Amino acid sequence: MASADTTAAQSTNGLGGGPEIPVENPATGAVIAHVPDLAAEQLAQLAQLGRAAQPGWQAIGFEGRERVLRAMQTWVMANADRIVATIVAETGKTYEDAYMVEINYAGGALDFWIKHGADYLQDEPIHASTLAVKGKKMVVRYQALGLVGVIGPWNYPLTNSFGDCLPALLAGNSVILKPSEITPLTSLLLAEGLAESGLPDGVFQVATGRGDAGAALIDEVDMVAFTGSTETGRRVMARAAQRLTPVSLELGGKDPMIVLADADLERAANLAVYYSMLNAGQTCISIERVYVEAPAYDAFVRKVVDKVAALRQGESTGPATAEVGAMTLPRQLEIVEEHVRDALDKGARALTGGKRRAGAGSFYEPTVLVDVDHTMKAMTEETFGPTLPIMKVADAEQALKLANDSPYGLGGAVLTGDRERGEQLARRMQAGAVCVNDALLNYVAVELPMGGWKASGLGTRHGAGGIRKFTKQQSLFISRVHLKRDLYMFPYKPAVSKLLFGGLRLLYGRGKRR
Repeated sequence: MASADTTAAQSTNGLGGGPEIPVENPATGAVIAHVPDLAAEQLAQLAQLGRAAQPGWQAIGFEGRERVLRAMQTWVMANADRIVATIVAETGKTYEDAYMVEINYAGGALDFWIKHGADYLQDEPIHASTLAVKGKKMVVRYQALGLVGVIGPWNYPLTNSFGDCLPALLAGNSVILKPSEITPLTSLLLAEGLAESGLPDGVFQVATGRGDAGAALIDEVDMVAFTGSTETGRRVMARAAQRLTPVSLELGGKDPMIVLADADLERAANLAVYYSMLNAGQTCISIERVYVEAPAYDAFVRKVVDKVAALRQGESTGPATAEVGAMTLPRQLEIVEEHVRDALDKGARALTGGKRRAGAGSFYEPTVLVDVDHTMKAMTEETFGPTLPIMKVADAEQALKLANDSPYGLGGAVLTGDRERGEQLARRMQAGAVCVNDALLNYVAVELPMGGWKASGLGTRHGAGGIRKFTKQQSLFISRVHLKRDLYMFPYKPAVSKLLFGGLRLLYGRGKRR
């Protein structure tokens, strides 16, 4: 497999010469590049460039913007190997994770927004229901906000960082992407692709830097889209509130899976293992806890343990060389260790894994925990690692109660042989996106809104709301000149008043008599 393409890291909008951030490969510990740590005044310069470029970008219309993004789709597919190599090198994830989740998402999302974005942004005619506005023309229109700031996470530098930039750009905004300082190289490479695809200078810029750069970005933009932890999301919202800057937040999750006794246990086990260990568990909608009805519990656990024990973990050097990659963020590895240790101290058992892997790189062994309960952090706090705690429950009602016993509400899953029953349970699960007899796959259905309840966020990505959130709405109310004056204008006349109020009683009084 080719090594990471780090040439883009040598040039970030011409702003360099100051402090730098080393970028490491988590699977080896080697430093693979350095990027500038931009200061607040440099963010202000980028914002000035973005604001200057935005009106021209908006003026070319959706068709003009579509041509650039269609060229970008072609560029991504032609440069897929370069992008995958860069993602794998800076995140430590596997080749399959990078290709199937990130490249596949980019191709599909670009195609979706190009085909459907214009429909979501079209003027919407509104039909009157009130007598006083009959015959008036009413329209809702969507206009670009101006300059959008996207603050991306480290776990999916293409899907969750660049992915938010696509609808923002197609809506006519200029965008500044502040990627995680842990994984900035993919964003820089994609900026290169947009430039080669014909995007005008200043419309898309990458601001590399640490937390101070993100805070400075919030102060400069007209809207912030943030993906990351709930704790950081609260700080983003508080900072944005100082200027009443709108925010969209996808935050933490503790996503449950419920397995009923009538479920296909082979499929349930496959889904639980795949979607808890995908990207080494570092996925906001990964399966973080499983509740299994007692009659199916032992068989389900055996299947899961056999499958997890067979997983290969290590540095991914090409296709089919590992199933579970490294932990991207050193602090996250410490959190996983803390959660597993807490569970074991309180009586849980690790049937596989249970410790950091020895040797080079940042790895935690794929771990299955049993004898768990809600006194343990592994069942109540976001772990974000390759762990799968499984809890036995008496029935579906107990499973649902425990699934909802969480401050988070991002995703969830229900496995059952009775599809109708599964849907009813899913409707009662307190989460923004719930799958029945599947898991996580809803994310690639870009037509479907994706967002969290409770402490898992505000707003959605995907669907109509996923592009409209990057716009401001304007309501147009247009009267046709057809009377010298309307009946309800001054001065009132007794006959007119009686006619108006009599008509209102006839029109709206019917409901009271029914």
